[in-house]
Amino acid sequence: MMKKRILAAGLAALLALSLAACGGADEDAPEEEPAAGVAVQVEKIGADTIYTENTVSGQLVAEDQSTILVAVNAKCTAVYAEAGDEVKAGDTLCTLDLGSTLSSYNAASISYRSSVQGYNDQAAVFEKQIALLEKNVSDLKELFAIGAASQMEIDQAELQLQTAVAQRNSTLSQLEAGMQNALSSVEQLDTVLENVDARGNVIAPSSGTLVTMNATEGGYISNTMPVAVIDGAEQMKAVVQVSEALVPKLAAGDSADVSVSAANQTFEAVIRSVERAANAQTRLYTVTLSLPSDTDGLLAGMFADVTFHTDVSENTIVAPTEAVLTRGETQYVFVVENGAAKYVEVQTGLTGNGVTEILSGLSAGQQLVTVGQAYLSDGDPVRIVSGGDAAPPAEAPEETAGAASGGDAAPENGEDQGE
Repeated sequence: MMKKRILAAGLAALLALSLAACGGADEDAPEEEPAAGVAVQVEKIGADTIYTENTVSGQLVAEDQSTILVAVNAKCTAVYAEAGDEVKAGDTLCTLDLGSTLSSYNAASISYRSSVQGYNDQAAVFEKQIALLEKNVSDLKELFAIGAASQMEIDQAELQLQTAVAQRNSTLSQLEAGMQNALSSVEQLDTVLENVDARGNVIAPSSGTLVTMNATEGGYISNTMPVAVIDGAEQMKAVVQVSEALVPKLAAGDSADVSVSAANQTFEAVIRSVERAANAQTRLYTVTLSLPSDTDGLLAGMFADVTFHTDVSENTIVAPTEAVLTRGETQYVFVVENGAAKYVEVQTGLTGNGVTEILSGLSAGQQLVTVGQAYLSDGDPVRIVSGGDAAPPAEAPEETAGAASGGDAAPENGEDQGE
């Protein structure tokens, strides 16, 4: 029994010594060292096309949208259509009580026709009178040539002719002024009653969708808003206002990007026209763009963001804008050469669409640091983790791989540890 206890104590002591020896071996094992250099992402530089972007907001308008405006305040006695209805040209939309206005229009029309007739009649009388006086002067001159008339008779005849011409001009001028006044009254009432028939019915001038209907039975229409708006076209156009700085860079036929958030649509449009006269109040210039006819979901009145591409530079060196750093008035970047960061001053040009034109300092094929550049100084060792010539993990240096994987990766170290 005593021998068994001594043997057990000896085994326990031996086990303790073995565990201590193993613990010491672990403490003495070399720790894994991090890879050297600042971790960066790079991008290989190349040539591309760059342009400046200018975005302005505008609205969509139907190609043949018809706005019906009656420029008087009038009561609506009946309504035959409502917003959203499909109407045809010639349909009656509503009836307005325009009795006094129609009477004024009829009176103005009669006055105008009467003044025109009076002008024409009076002009005809004067033409006959002047023709006779001209013939009298001509006859007297022929008689004077053969000694049958005196110079005094000729002078008197010419004076009569001049007086008649002056009277004709004065009278016809007064008649013309009256005629123009009557015409002005008719034209004003024509504007008021455009698309309104003799019974006060408002008539649809075109076929399409009735997108707005402001007339209500028993209510009054105002001269400050349209009675109705008809959208009769599938194809739409975008209308925007641009500044005097942008308008010289735009021309008909140029393309632009249009985004309509309400319809969740983005597409390319073509500039149809660029007005060269500014709005007197806003001092902005109107630009109209034709939209693709196959774009669905667009409605007149929707807001649109239009992006014009100007100042295009083709086949030029471009770099991500975030890669370009600035210190004072100096712009610079970092490139990777022989495993180290190299400080390079650059001159930039156009900026747009997330990239910047590099006029000098870089050439195609260089590895530009795009992430991590803010932590670099000239000559710092770098470790490329993405982009460019970054090495995949399997191709890491042998000594690093061995340290990372322990004794199994290096047989010699394993044999030493085994002994």
